[in-house]
Amino acid sequence: MEKVKDVVFRVLRYSPETGSPRWAEYKVPVVKGMTVLEGLFYIKENHDPTLVFRASCRMGVCGSCAMKVNGKHILACQTQILKLNSDVLNVEPLNNYRVIRDLVPDLTPLFQKHATVKPYIIRYSDPEEFNDPTGEYLQSPKELEEFLQFTYCIKCGACLSACPVVSGNEDFLGPQALTQAYRYAVDTRDEGYIVDREVVSDIVSGVFRCHFVGACSEACPKGVDPGMALQLLKKEIFLYTFGLKREKKKAGFHRIDFNAPPPPDAPKPPPRTVEG
Repeated sequence: MEKVKDVVFRVLRYSPETGSPRWAEYKVPVVKGMTVLEGLFYIKENHDPTLVFRASCRMGVCGSCAMKVNGKHILACQTQILKLNSDVLNVEPLNNYRVIRDLVPDLTPLFQKHATVKPYIIRYSDPEEFNDPTGEYLQSPKELEEFLQFTYCIKCGACLSACPVVSGNEDFLGPQALTQAYRYAVDTRDEGYIVDREVVSDIVSGVFRCHFVGACSEACPKGVDPGMALQLLKKEIFLYTFGLKREKKKAGFHRIDFNAPPPPDAPKPPPRTVEG
């Protein structure tokens, strides 16, 4: 493919051995459709094999390649260089994380905070069924829409990087974890609600530390809008605290007989391509 132009990558390099960050410049010949991630691979293969960055799926799903380019949070694998409309790209690791090396942040705090809000369905009314399921919990499309948008989080860490509260308060749970707390709080299949996730209302680390700057929503590459989720979570806590919250509707249950033969009109599975 024919080269469109040369673009200079100014990459913020960091080595724990030296302990001091430095800018390094690399010239990358850009072709149409080339992504920032492909540019980094070009640098690693043609200029400097010591360059370190994180990537996996290359299709905007895993969130591994989240970083900052010209001050904006992006996923490197889905951001085309030419669409940035710049001849110089300043490439940096995410903010508010310890940098392991070069463009690789330590996302341990992100996952620890995520686990703190118990991001899973909690059931009390049917523990035997919950631990050894024989069917599925029923949920209408309308009930699903209440939280569906917030399930699209890929844990890339960009929202915590953009959050000004996190930069000044390391204990703040941050937009990612609190968004997931709201996601389960309004899920009709969940019976834990806010009581089991009391950490979300903690005076130091909880949702009311959010100043509603909205930087998290702007940084999110998946349009999850954690800023809105946090405001909705504040509302849930307020109504619950003052006894104004209606009792949460609980999802019904549908038992499935896994040994029953399929109905006569059920589609047949495709033939095997490999025997055995």
